[in-house]
Amino acid sequence: MDLGRVAAHEPVTIEDEDRDAAVLAPVVERPDGPALVFTKRADHLGEHPGQMSFPGGGREPSDRDLRATALRESNEEIGLRSEEVEFVGQLDDIRTTSSYAVTPFVARVPDREYTPDEREVAEVVFLPLSGLTDPENYEVEHRTHPRYGEAVVHFFHVDGYTVWGATGRILVQFLELALDWEPPREPERVVDAENDP
Repeated sequence: MDLGRVAAHEPVTIEDEDRDAAVLAPVVERPDGPALVFTKRADHLGEHPGQMSFPGGGREPSDRDLRATALRESNEEIGLRSEEVEFVGQLDDIRTTSSYAVTPFVARVPDREYTPDEREVAEVVFLPLSGLTDPENYEVEHRTHPRYGEAVVHFFHVDGYTVWGATGRILVQFLELALDWEPPREPERVVDAENDP
């Protein structure tokens, strides 16, 4: 894993969406290798219930900047303290179908137990990079969205969890930069999307 390439990346930003949000892609060093920390969203949430995501959320007026948004949301959702976070770099902004521009930050965080806020998070999950880069755990779809047009949707199936949607798009760029990873196959399925990520 080469986080130096993440640190050197010049991110592409989006400034014309209705709302801004930020997420943290937390990297932990574990005895069996590096992993990323994800949250499984609570089933009762109105947007993307039950999906896997990185800690994060919408920018509040009190947030100094989007990095502060990522820190605040990570603290609220999983109890990650700001002094534990070692920022590495920033990935490209992405658009979501809920009209957010999401800014992803990559950071090193401690390998410890995190406590989910049950109002938003059902579970905190550590997924190993070895599993996320295993070709057997990856699949992809082509979808057509009425607003965004053609889209490639990535799916990572690891340890009984599936990462896809906006989080899957962020994960792809992280893996490309940090591990020189490439998606192993061309799109296999074409879907007319009604509920695109």
